[in-house]
Amino acid sequence: MANTLTRLAILDDYQGVALAMGPWDRLPAGLKIEVFREHLGGPDAVVERLAPFDAILAMRERTPFPRAVIERLPNLRLLMTTGARNRSIDVAACQERGITVCGTPSAGSPTVDLTWGLILSLLRDIPGQQQSLREGRWQTGIGIGLEGKTLGCVGLGNLGSRVARVGAAFGMRVIGWSQNLTDEAAAKAGAKRVDKETLFREADVVTIHLVLSDRSRGLIGAPELALMKPTAFLVNTSRGPIVDQDALIAALKEGRIAGAGLDVFDVEPLPKDHPILSAPNTVLTPHLGYVTEQNYRTYFEAAVENVLAYLAGKPVRVLSP
Repeated sequence: MANTLTRLAILDDYQGVALAMGPWDRLPAGLKIEVFREHLGGPDAVVERLAPFDAILAMRERTPFPRAVIERLPNLRLLMTTGARNRSIDVAACQERGITVCGTPSAGSPTVDLTWGLILSLLRDIPGQQQSLREGRWQTGIGIGLEGKTLGCVGLGNLGSRVARVGAAFGMRVIGWSQNLTDEAAAKAGAKRVDKETLFREADVVTIHLVLSDRSRGLIGAPELALMKPTAFLVNTSRGPIVDQDALIAALKEGRIAGAGLDVFDVEPLPKDHPILSAPNTVLTPHLGYVTEQNYRTYFEAAVENVLAYLAGKPVRVLSP
C-alpha cells in the first residue's frame, strides 16, 4: 500500500550544499522540501520548527531525536538519518508511534584521513609553521617524526584497524586496547594488544576509535591522562564525551601532555566561549570526519531512494531498535 508525504525537512545543512548534491528532482513535485542551514537548538526549538513536517532527514547526530521530542511531533511519518546508524534517535519510540526510520550508506572511511591529518598537524606543527611563514618567519620550530614512535589505538574496529595500518606504514610501533579486543584481532590490524594502562603509558600518540555508549562515555579521564608521557599527544575523531573534556583541558594547560587533536566535542556545534578553544597545543576541527563530497552525495542519493521507497509502501534501509 502506497504512503503519502507532503513536507520534508533537511536539517543542519551547515554548508548549504544538500540541494545541489542530491537528486531531489526525482521526488514528486507535491513534496515540499525545506532546508535548515542553522542548528535548530534544544528540544523545544526542534519541536516548534519541525511539528508541521511528516518527513525529516537528519544529518548524522547533529540534532538528537529522543523520545521526548518524537512524542511531540504528531505529523512525523518518516525519519531518516545519514549513515547506517544514529544513536541520538530513539528508534524504539519511533516504532511505537508508527514512524519509519531509515539510514543511508556511507562512502569509504574518511575519518581515517582526518585522523592522520590531525596527527601530522600536531607532530609537525603544520598550522603553526604555516602561520609563521605567512607572518614572515622561517623555520620557527622543530617537528617530531613518526617513524619509531608508538601509536596507541583505543579501539581496533573498522576505523581503528585502518588507522593502525597507516601507522605501521609510517614505521610506527602499533599497540591497541579495547574492552573486548583479542590478541588475534589486534594482530590482524598489525598491532599488539596491551592493557589499558600500558597503552596510555607507552603511546606517543593515543588515537580513539570507539562508538559512544554508556560503557565508553568518560572512558578517558584524569587517571588515563595522568598515565601519558608529557611528550605524548591525544587525538579524538570518535565522539567528544568519550574523553572528560575538563580533565583534558587541565592536562593541556598544565603541560602534562604535549597536545591534542580534536574533531569532536562534548557540545556541538562548539560554543564560541568553550574553554577548549583557549587550551594550548591543540589542533581543532569542526567534526569533519565524515564531511566529504563523496559521503554527502552518497547520503543524499540514498535519502531520495528512501523517500521513493516509502512512498511506494516498500521502505528500505529500515533501522530497528
